[in-house]
Amino acid sequence: MQAHNMKKLIVLSCLLSAYTLSFSQTAKRNLRPGDIYKLQSIGNPQTSPDGQWIAYTVSTIDSAKDKRNSDIWMVSWDGKQTIQLTNSTEGESDPQWSPDSKYLSFTSSRQGGTNQIWLLDRRGGEAIKLTNVKGGLADYSWSPDGKKIALIVMDEKDTAKNKPPQPYVINKFHFKQDVSGYIYDSLRTHLYLFDVASKKTEPLTSGIYNETDAQWSPDGSKIAFVSNHTEEPDRNSNSDIWIVDAKTGASPRQFTTWAGSDNNPQWSPDGKSIAYTRSTGNGNFLMYDEPILCVADVATGTPQLLSKALDRPVYNPRWSKDGKSVAVLVADDCQRYIASYEVSSSQMTKIAGGDRSFSDLELHPNGSWVATMAEPQLPPEIYAIENNNTRRLTTLQNKFTDSLSFATVEKFTSKSKDGNMVSGLLFLPPNAPKQHLPLILYIHGGPVGQDEFGFDLYRQMLAARGYAVAAVNYRGSAGRGLAYTKAIYADWGHKEVLDILGAADYLVAKGIADPNRMGIGGWSYGGILTDYTIASDTRFKAASSGAGSALQLALYGVDQYTLQYENELGQPWKNNNYQKYLKLSYPFLHADRIKTPTQFMAGEKDFNVPSMGSEQMYQALRSQGVPTELLIYPGQFHGFTQPSFIKDRFERYWQWFDKYLKNGNM
Repeated sequence: MQAHNMKKLIVLSCLLSAYTLSFSQTAKRNLRPGDIYKLQSIGNPQTSPDGQWIAYTVSTIDSAKDKRNSDIWMVSWDGKQTIQLTNSTEGESDPQWSPDSKYLSFTSSRQGGTNQIWLLDRRGGEAIKLTNVKGGLADYSWSPDGKKIALIVMDEKDTAKNKPPQPYVINKFHFKQDVSGYIYDSLRTHLYLFDVASKKTEPLTSGIYNETDAQWSPDGSKIAFVSNHTEEPDRNSNSDIWIVDAKTGASPRQFTTWAGSDNNPQWSPDGKSIAYTRSTGNGNFLMYDEPILCVADVATGTPQLLSKALDRPVYNPRWSKDGKSVAVLVADDCQRYIASYEVSSSQMTKIAGGDRSFSDLELHPNGSWVATMAEPQLPPEIYAIENNNTRRLTTLQNKFTDSLSFATVEKFTSKSKDGNMVSGLLFLPPNAPKQHLPLILYIHGGPVGQDEFGFDLYRQMLAARGYAVAAVNYRGSAGRGLAYTKAIYADWGHKEVLDILGAADYLVAKGIADPNRMGIGGWSYGGILTDYTIASDTRFKAASSGAGSALQLALYGVDQYTLQYENELGQPWKNNNYQKYLKLSYPFLHADRIKTPTQFMAGEKDFNVPSMGSEQMYQALRSQGVPTELLIYPGQFHGFTQPSFIKDRFERYWQWFDKYLKNGNM
C-alpha cells in the first residue's frame, strides 16, 4: 500500500514538475517600464570583404551606472556563430573591416583619451590603438588597398588646463544646436589622409567649410565627400558632393550643383558613376523634403533622377555587385521596404517588404543584401536578404521578447472632416477585447516622418497598461507623397488636428474607443500637436505634451530652427509676418479654451525645442486652475539618454493617464 502511494506521489510530482516547467516556459506578462534595462539595440551591420562575417554594434544599459554602453559583435554569414569582440567600459562603435578581412577597426575613447581608431585582429588578441589625431574624430573610411584611411576630423579646441572660463563670442547665424550647445567658435571638420604603416596624418582639405561622408573611389585615386561651399553655409541647406584626388595638395572639384542638398555619395563598382540622394526642394522648403535617388556620370556630373516618379522618400543608396542597379530604402505608407533601381531604365523592383521596417542596408560580396529589420512585436535584428527572402542572422532580442506579451498592431484608414484620408496604426492591448477601450492618440514628431510597422517601445508601453493606442500619420508626414508632406507648409496645427480628430472619430465609431476615456500625447512636434489639439477640442480627458511649444513667435532666435522660420514664415518684423507667427501661436494665446488636464515634459538642455515652450504652457494652465504638472529632466537633450529618466517618463505617462482615464485605478 505504501509502495503504491509512493508511486502515485512520484508520478504526481513528475506531472507537477512538467506542468510547472511548461508554464514557466510559456507564461508571459505585459511590458513594464523597468524592462527598458533588458532591451538591447543592434545596428550598423558591416560585412567582411570575404563575406564570412557581419560585424555590428550592440548597445546595452548598465543600470548601476545609469548609462548605455556599446560593444562590437560579429555573426557568421550562415548565422551559426555569434561572437562578442569587445567588452570595455568606454564603449566601441563604428566597426569597419580592413579590405583584406584580417582586421576589424572601430572607434573608442579607451584609456581616457579622445575618440580614436582601434584595430582588432580577427584571429584574436587585444585591440591596438591605431590613430592619435588631435581634435575630434568624426568619421573614417579605409582605402581599397588598405594602406590609407580617410579621416574626418574637427579642428582641435584649446583645452589648456586651469584656463579661466571665457565668454562665448558668437557671430554665426546658426549659433545653437541640440547636444552641441552654443556654436561660438570657428572650428571646422576637415578631410585628412592617415597612412596605416607610418601612422602619419596629412590634411587633404582646409578652409572655412565642413566636410562629411568621405567615400573612396574603387581604384583608390579619389575621394568623394559632402560640403557646403556657399558664402554663408549656415544660412542655407545647399550641400554638394565634391571630388578630390587622394593626395596632399590636391584641389577639390565640385561634382553636383543642385541648389538644395546632395548627400550620401556612393561610387559605382567601376568608378565611372556616383549614386547619391538629392533633396526635392531647391533649399526653400528645408524640412518638407523627399530625397530622390540620383546617379551621375563622374566625367560629366549630369544626374539621372531615378526615383523622381516614385514620389516617396528614399534613403541609404547602395550599388549592386554588377553595378547595373542601386538599392535603396523606401518609406511608403506605414512600411519601409528595400527596392532596387535599374540605372539604364529607372525601373524599380521591390526586393523585400511587407508590414515591417528595414534599415542599415549593406551589400554582401555574393550579391545578396544585409539589413536590420524590425516588426511590431520584434525589435531590430540583422537579416540576410537572398532572392527576395529574409533570413534572420541574429537572435539578440529573444531574451527580451520571450517572456513578454506585446500589443497587436493593425493598420486603419480614417477620413478627416475635410475629406482627407489618413493612414494610422492601432495598438491593441495584449489579451484585451477590441471594444470600448480607453484610447491614447500618441502623435509622432517631425513633422516629416511616419509611424510604420516597426517596433515602437512608447506605444507598446502604453498598450501594456491596457490602453488602445493610435499612431496617426497626419498631413505633414512622409510616406504619402510630397504634396501630402508639404500640405502644412506655414499652416501648423490646422490640417494635422483635423486628421487627429478624424482618427479619434473613426475609432469611436468602430466601437474600439470609449469616447469618455480618450487621451492624447506626443514628443517634439507630437508635443506641439498635442498643444494644438487640446486648444481646438475639449473631448480629451488627459494629455501629455513632451518637448512642445505653443507661443511660436517667442521661439525665433531661441531654438535651432531660425532658418526654417525665415524660409517658411518670413522675418517677423517684415510685411506683417508677425501675424503669421501669432496665428500659429493659438494654443498659448487661447489657453483659456483648454480644459484638458495636461502633463508637460522637457529636457533641461534641449536646444531643439527648448523647455521654455513647455514652461509657458504649464504656466498658462496653472494660472487658470487647469490640472497640470511640469517635469524638467536635468542634463537631458531633446532625445533622452539617461536610462533612469526614460524609465521615469514611462512611469509618469502611466500615472497621469491612469488618473484621468481609469478613474485612479492602477
